[in-house]
Amino acid sequence: MSEAPWSIVDLLAAHADREFLVTDDDSYSFAEIGDCARRFSTQLRDHGIMPGDHVAILAGNHAAFLIAWFGIVMTGAVAATLNNQLLSDGLRYTVSQSAAKLIVADQAWVDYAHHHLSSEQQTLPLVLMADERSFVKSLEAFAPADPVHIRRGDTMTILYTSGTTGLPKGVMNSHAAYAASGAQAAKLLGLTPDDRIMVCLPMFHVNPQMMGVMSALTSGACMILRPRFSASTFFADAKAFSATGCTYVGTILAMLVNRYPDEQRDHSLRFCFGGGAPREVWRAVEDRFGIRVHECYGMTEIGGWTSSNTIEAPRFGSTGFVRDDIEVRIVDEGDDPVPPGTRGEIVARPRANDVILKGYWEKSDKFVESLRNLWFHSGDLGSLDEDGYLYYHGRLKELIRRGGEMVSPIEVETKLMTMPGVLDCAVVGVPDPVMDEEIKAVIVSSDETFDPTAVRQFLKEHFPSYMLPRYVELIDVIPKTETQKVRRNLLQNIGEAVVDLRA
Repeated sequence: MSEAPWSIVDLLAAHADREFLVTDDDSYSFAEIGDCARRFSTQLRDHGIMPGDHVAILAGNHAAFLIAWFGIVMTGAVAATLNNQLLSDGLRYTVSQSAAKLIVADQAWVDYAHHHLSSEQQTLPLVLMADERSFVKSLEAFAPADPVHIRRGDTMTILYTSGTTGLPKGVMNSHAAYAASGAQAAKLLGLTPDDRIMVCLPMFHVNPQMMGVMSALTSGACMILRPRFSASTFFADAKAFSATGCTYVGTILAMLVNRYPDEQRDHSLRFCFGGGAPREVWRAVEDRFGIRVHECYGMTEIGGWTSSNTIEAPRFGSTGFVRDDIEVRIVDEGDDPVPPGTRGEIVARPRANDVILKGYWEKSDKFVESLRNLWFHSGDLGSLDEDGYLYYHGRLKELIRRGGEMVSPIEVETKLMTMPGVLDCAVVGVPDPVMDEEIKAVIVSSDETFDPTAVRQFLKEHFPSYMLPRYVELIDVIPKTETQKVRRNLLQNIGEAVVDLRA
């Protein structure tokens, strides 16, 4: 029996003339994107890029990003897809740490950030993608290259962790990891070539790459690539492009629920696939918008997504069943398995070759630390019920230790989001000489008369006293990464604007 297609080259060829990608500028078939990528591979080789070299991509959401990514892969090189919003030290660090020999960037990034590179980094060869149409047109000057031989276990990308509290780590994922993630997602979602998947998250992130691009490549579905997420145009875009599904992070769904308090059914969306949806948001998306939520759990390191609710057997509040090519346990501090229903750290290991990370680029010590007892330690708090459904309870490092009790900020945030007048929120721990840490709630409100002192009264009906915030601060915007993770380290202060509810 022949092996199913797994390489980018074979996946693009398998669907040939079917529509693969739609942007604001144009639409492209699988074959057209494949041809452009092969021409870009020739351009890379003219710049001296060889198999195994690292090439950085710094660009927004448009067809040129995919063409560059696929062209790098077809050359046998490694695509370091870097955060195109970073500046200063953050940008210089990722460009340097990735060991990029060449930068591929769009004009928007060059204007925005190229001058933030060090003088030495500014001498790196730069391939400019001025804009989508001109870049595609420029590739006509190059003959299509013959793709080099690639093994399933070869490194395909380096993606950097968010780095909300420390220096980011470059996660190395193989071609096999991408292929497996796409195949598993296509099967889970029941994708067909008639599906149209709308992607709004930045393309440098694992969510659109593995959940969006790879599931479309595997199933022959079309991908609708939006420049960015916009709550105000989301449903209009979905209708205009006949989208049947989308990928998400929880913040996106919460913003949609807050913006559209009434039913929104004038669209063709049947599913959304992602993680981080609070229960109230999850329920509202299904009831109000008629979109099935496939809540999942995952990390860049362990398959992009590791578990998800299925069409056949979803369980509200859970992150579903673990993929059949990855094994997951919940363990205590001694790495011993805990009984069903007990919280502990989520650890994982592969059941198939190369479906989780190969390591952290130039940080082998961090990789060894994460592989204690030959299980990858996620640093996430979770539990498994007796039926095998996985539940996510937050980051272990984000747990607030108050008076000997451990408080999950996600639990408090989820309930606080249902309080009238709350548009967005974050809950963090702040140092306290008596309690070790105290709890601070940071709130974005739609009500100019919002009363911070009402927060404890609202929450005390749902939580014990040790989980109630002592401090409340009202701000305009919760600081987040480009992938919508709360930058909690920027909120752990007690300034003049902070209200002490016990004062």
